[in-house]
Amino acid sequence: MILNTIKQSVLFIAALLLLSLSPAHAATPQDPWEILEKAGLAAHQLSYRGVFVYQSGNQMSSMNITHINHGSQGEFARVIVLDGAPRELFQQGNETVIYQPKSEKVMIEKRHIQSGFPALLPKMTADIKANYQVQLGGVERVGGREANLLILTPRDTYRYANKLWIDRDSGLLLKLAVFNEKNELIEQVGFNQLLLIDTGDMQWFRPSVDSTKTYEMQPEETVTPVVEAGGWVIGQLPAGFRKTEQVLRQIPGNTSSMIQLVFFDGMASVSLFIEALDKKTPPKQCVMSQGSTNLYATVVADHQIVVMGEVPATTVMQIARSVSKKP
Repeated sequence: MILNTIKQSVLFIAALLLLSLSPAHAATPQDPWEILEKAGLAAHQLSYRGVFVYQSGNQMSSMNITHINHGSQGEFARVIVLDGAPRELFQQGNETVIYQPKSEKVMIEKRHIQSGFPALLPKMTADIKANYQVQLGGVERVGGREANLLILTPRDTYRYANKLWIDRDSGLLLKLAVFNEKNELIEQVGFNQLLLIDTGDMQWFRPSVDSTKTYEMQPEETVTPVVEAGGWVIGQLPAGFRKTEQVLRQIPGNTSSMIQLVFFDGMASVSLFIEALDKKTPPKQCVMSQGSTNLYATVVADHQIVVMGEVPATTVMQIARSVSKKP
């Protein structure tokens, strides 16, 4: 009698477990593309403070970041480089001001640059889904926080594989690692400290002032969108890349201007620079690599051609070799 009762209890518990695991009650797996999309938004919408470390080969640098979303007033961020030469970056929207002490002066430089870590993820578009596959890789801890590991695999050899750790609580990107075609780690950046904060006063959004130094504003570069590329033709691009931007850059102190074209595959971007050769400056023909960034320089029709981006060397070389000028 007692044995039958125990058996019935075991069967009852087993039935409950089976019900809890049935499709009607099982937790629905998260779509990894939705996790990536949320991470891209979280980096802009949330307010946070933390320390992250960038590593490429033997080079390592740590930075302190404070990011505040002030709603209708927009985003504000301050990044302090903690290693090597002191430097502070202040970003409001797409405007970035850099304070960099040099000897007895503090050089102030204004730039239009893209957001940095953790705001690295673009909008989820058909481009990224056509060029990459994504899958969930489990749950791991980063900076004391639980994170979903996502593995972003390229569909060909024109781009890199990525591993991304996304905070399960806030949806924020906690860590990003980049791997080459041999599955070797070539670059990574990630938080080792992170705190989500409330929007407070803006006392932190000001540089550390040294009254003993002179502050000097650097001339600002002029960037103008253009429709025509001055007779330059780009042949066959690597599969999956398309032109997204074309501008004319006027660098202070230079009499000539430079054409820049940007190509994008949904995740990685590549820039092509075209500039008339200066008789005083010898032309460059070389291949350079630093972490995930590759650069290829060559000469076409008495113009310096430079292609660089966070893509394999074969990608920048193919773009550079496809450049020609109309007769």
